[in-house]
Amino acid sequence: MSELPDYVLDPNAVLKDTEATWRHGNPPDYSNTRAFYEKTKQKTHEQGSLQFLVENLVKNWEIEASFKTNLADWRTIDQDVYTFSLNGGKPRSGHHMLEVGTYNALLTASQYYDPAKNSFDDSHKSFKRMMPTFAWEVLEVYAGPPVVVARWRHWGEMKNDYVGYNSSGEKVTVKAHGGVIDIKGLIVAKVNEKLQVQSIDVWFDPMEMFRQIGQEGNGASSGSGCPFARQ
Repeated sequence: MSELPDYVLDPNAVLKDTEATWRHGNPPDYSNTRAFYEKTKQKTHEQGSLQFLVENLVKNWEIEASFKTNLADWRTIDQDVYTFSLNGGKPRSGHHMLEVGTYNALLTASQYYDPAKNSFDDSHKSFKRMMPTFAWEVLEVYAGPPVVVARWRHWGEMKNDYVGYNSSGEKVTVKAHGGVIDIKGLIVAKVNEKLQVQSIDVWFDPMEMFRQIGQEGNGASSGSGCPFARQ
């Protein structure tokens, strides 16, 4: 255990990188998200288990991708070869994710949202304001290093209204329903001997979150008969 890198042992390891260049000047505060995770998670992984290690690696990778603005500061990736892709699509570099943001890299154009019409900052305002805590956990790991295959869950509560720009360039507002947004998917990640990510392919339905935001299919709607309003 002591020979393993800290980013697979501690979900908050990279938050201690005080010399890194952080998006807002200092490491972000994940205390509320971690508390929400502990309260509402579905799995409790034994310390040192493969599930435990993979979960911590991805959590630290997400922190770096979202908040470290210098790719050279990302410790969870193999700097020479790292790529990211969505649903088997075109592999993208870390610099691409730094430019567009983690949400925009993971979402596709729809009636609710369009990555091309929302900046990095806009995307974080849309989703972090809507869900102040958005926890992530590993549900199962099907294969271990060097190619890790795992099923995951990402969830939070819709505390505030969703506001974003859709594929038509229209501003879309969805009133907060206070319920849980709960999405699941797979990751296929190749790692090196240091357990740094060389490539990561995230598989999920990008529209699932928006269906839950709009509560489509369960009879919920606004007074206009539509769960969202365009402006």
